Amino acid sequence: MTRRGFPGGTHPPSHKSATADTPSATCPLPPELVIPLAQHVGAPATPCVGAGQHVLRGQTIGRAHGFVSVPVHASTSGLVTAVEPRPHPCGTDLPAVVLKPDGDDVWAEEVQKQSFHVLTVAAMLDRIREAGVVGMGGAAFPSHVKLDPPRDKTIDTVIVNAVECEPWLTADRRTLLERMEKVLTGIEVLQKITDADHVWIGMEDNQPDAAALLAPHCRQRGIGLAVLPAKYPQGAERQLIYAVTGRRVPARGLPMDVGVLVQNVGTVAALTDAVTRQRPLIERMVTVSGPGVVHPQNLRVRIGTPIAHLLEHCGLRGEPAKVLLGGPMMGTAQHTLAVPVLRGTSGVLAFRRQDQTTAAIGSCVRCGRCVAACPMHLMPTFIADYARRDELALAERFAARNCIECGSCSFVCPAGIPLVQSIRYAKGAILARRRSM
Repeated sequence: MTRRGFPGGTHPPSHKSATADTPSATCPLPPELVIPLAQHVGAPATPCVGAGQHVLRGQTIGRAHGFVSVPVHASTSGLVTAVEPRPHPCGTDLPAVVLKPDGDDVWAEEVQKQSFHVLTVAAMLDRIREAGVVGMGGAAFPSHVKLDPPRDKTIDTVIVNAVECEPWLTADRRTLLERMEKVLTGIEVLQKITDADHVWIGMEDNQPDAAALLAPHCRQRGIGLAVLPAKYPQGAERQLIYAVTGRRVPARGLPMDVGVLVQNVGTVAALTDAVTRQRPLIERMVTVSGPGVVHPQNLRVRIGTPIAHLLEHCGLRGEPAKVLLGGPMMGTAQHTLAVPVLRGTSGVLAFRRQDQTTAAIGSCVRCGRCVAACPMHLMPTFIADYARRDELALAERFAARNCIECGSCSFVCPAGIPLVQSIRYAKGAILARRRSM
């Protein structure tokens, strides 16, 4: 075990106790599933079904379009009622396959379980791609791409990310506790694909029970267990890599540049289903919580389930003033409850009006708290200042593009300045300017 931390960071209230120790439940199927064709980094899938067509659970309804893309599958059996733009968590309407469940939930194909040991690396990568496995920690980057780095990049260390540092969220914890065997098998799959010498499971020290359960399995398999100080954003890739290995990923680099591959614990479990049973990623664990929820819990949810259905199932304390997908630090507020759960949706949080702070935004007092909290060693107040004045060249000189948008600076600011909002604008404007040149 190791307890190395990382510079910077902050300690927001965790709010995890409401759901951390309660076993997950299955969310009933909604009357309608809305399955977007864009659920991942890269090119959206291309629809291969049409209105009026009956599909089966796990059937491909959208084909991958290019290498950095994955197919999309039906989350249950039923009737396709439309292929049309629908509200998407990104804030706009995007093409989706609308499915009316038939109640039978029949699989398209029953595949007998097969040991991954008899498969080649190429065959495993193909199964991972066809199953639509993506990063389930939020980034939704296609896993078959991540697991197939260029030939000049050697992966010697694999880190399974079970940190889950965002407040309220406990979906990864429940996945680890309830699907431990699948996580451990998924680690063996990763080892075979990457041929890595070292494998670590990274988690925070606020989960001593999970660490105690994992420890004997890790010793038996030669897996390192990194129990890290609970601090936000410990689960960010760069910060986790530094805490576990001491290696620093270059500012414009990727984990593979320092010989490391990081996979979310939910993704690792999904790899097992994809490789050994050829089961597509059509369901995931989602934390439904927040002060506006009557019965907070972790639910096993079919992809495409509208978040209104989840909140209705768990109960609401009146009309929510704000609903977030993801955690409160990096999650996105939704303008409609019609948006569906995606493969990268880790949580649905509901807040009432009285739960929100409405203090007026003050002026910077040059206290330096944002600088101390920044895990990327930036000067957020300067970058935000330049962004507000549209002085993009100066914002870029102060490394605005290195910001990981973790929100630590905004959280600690005593003046309540939304620093990360300005920095996010600067990053987008700098990239737009570069594309136009």
